[in-house]
Amino acid sequence: MRRNFLIYFFCVILLAGCKSNDNEMFEQDEYESWPKVNADSIFVNLDKKDIENKAAQVNSVFTKLKKRTTFNGVVLYAEKGRIVFEGTYGNKDVRKRKGEFKIDDVFQLSSVSKMFTAEAIMILHSRGLLDYDVDIRTYIPEFPYEGITTRMLLTHRSGLSRYETLADEHWPNRRVSFTNDDMIEYYAKYKPSPYAAPDRTFHYCNVNYAMLANIVEHVSGMGFAEFMRREIFEPTGMKKSFIYDMPRGERVPTYLPDSCVQGYYVGRRRPRQAENEYLNGVKGDKIMFSCVEDMYRFWIAVDYGLLVPDSIQAEAFKPGSPVKKKKKDNYGFGWRMSKKHPDCFYHFGWWKGYRSFYLRNNRDDRVLIILTNTDKGPNADQFWKLLEEKNSVLAPASVNIHYIEYEEGLRFPHSSYLLRE
Repeated sequence: MRRNFLIYFFCVILLAGCKSNDNEMFEQDEYESWPKVNADSIFVNLDKKDIENKAAQVNSVFTKLKKRTTFNGVVLYAEKGRIVFEGTYGNKDVRKRKGEFKIDDVFQLSSVSKMFTAEAIMILHSRGLLDYDVDIRTYIPEFPYEGITTRMLLTHRSGLSRYETLADEHWPNRRVSFTNDDMIEYYAKYKPSPYAAPDRTFHYCNVNYAMLANIVEHVSGMGFAEFMRREIFEPTGMKKSFIYDMPRGERVPTYLPDSCVQGYYVGRRRPRQAENEYLNGVKGDKIMFSCVEDMYRFWIAVDYGLLVPDSIQAEAFKPGSPVKKKKKDNYGFGWRMSKKHPDCFYHFGWWKGYRSFYLRNNRDDRVLIILTNTDKGPNADQFWKLLEEKNSVLAPASVNIHYIEYEEGLRFPHSSYLLRE
């Protein structure tokens, strides 16, 4: 467990010389002039034994999964405002079984990228630059289908067909990147039949979140990768996260960058390293890279309203489709929800040699983040058991948002937590 990261997030330091207005911020130079105090010399952690037991429980689950399955990756478990456990299992090079993981290794998130794309849309909405409920041709005039709104894209209710099928049928050279702009051009050129009429039914489809990336670019005037860096990654201190940006019309590199963990296909034969893919030029639905600690930082930002006001952030966790007795699952803005796991929000991802899992138990304030570099592995049953077990519950810890800002020189775009009672 990385001590400095835990201190950044969870150190319960009393900031000296409280101001008369609790919501008023100290200036950075004031903070830097204060004496630094070793909190361990003052406070006794009364929950130490409970935390150690919970960490051992989490480690036991993944150690067994490593022995019984092809599980290979990095894990972070947090509860009640503290990181309880971080662990690595297996090897970076699955084929040669060598190369130890590090906690801050960067993986492709696959469809877990979608929650970050949704956050970008909410940021634009919070600034009055985007209306969820107007036709998306307001932002992308060349798009050929009527009656689709940004909200329908967010909740997978647009009815649009798969861009992957469209590209596979018509793209002439799979060694040249196919990008978001190419995708728009192909829908306009070939006009494939939609899966359903707009807002008629839920149909999970990557095109929805790829289209959202285009909307971010049209509304903000920035490239999607640049917008995500400026408006989400840098403000929250997600220092290792990035959007893979393969330029339009360029030859596809054989493999993804060496700076990230490479993905592998595993099966009956010897594991095979996943090659880069011409569809990796499409952003928004996938192809974000991150590490477990950065991803937990994102949850802190979401939980404390550091990027958008609470009222806007809350929409991410509301069912986007009508709630019906026979319908077990639903989808908000970038987050899934299921009747089987009440008061939990999650997203899983799979894409070309990677699998990822992001699970949040809102009732017990637990977060489980799992990044792997294989296309196969255990199902999520063990993850849910761990997230929802009721025998051991930790006491709440403090998350000192001001301390994070001062210590790291950050200024969060919005701080809803200041307005909460």
